[in-house]
Amino acid sequence: MTTDPIADLLVRIKNGLQRRAEFIDVPASKVCRGILKVLVAEGFLRQVDEIQDGRQGLMRVHLKYGPDGETVITHLKRDSKPSRRQYKPVEEIQPILGGLGVAVYTTPQGIVSDRQARQLKVGGEILCTIW
Repeated sequence: MTTDPIADLLVRIKNGLQRRAEFIDVPASKVCRGILKVLVAEGFLRQVDEIQDGRQGLMRVHLKYGPDGETVITHLKRDSKPSRRQYKPVEEIQPILGGLGVAVYTTPQGIVSDRQARQLKVGGEILCTIW
């Protein structure tokens, strides 16, 4: 059992990209499912499949690479940590790298990207940034 499933998810993605894996398996959770849904919608991952294993379940994350085999994701950062939560109101949510990256927020409307948070006019806890 991990104490921070979000950090575990990001490290597994980073390790999978370093070894050029086609896919990785991560333990299923609602928060990780929401983050992965945002990453698929923003084009950083190909797809996510649910695998039932009779326990918690697994999610198979299919990683995405460019036409020459370069990684689509170059940076993963866990912003808000269990020991230090970071919250931002909607007025302080800025685009990451001029819109090339994405920040993932947990809001009252669910887990959304920074673009969606600005459209919905809601702030929340910043979970991670990816570019």
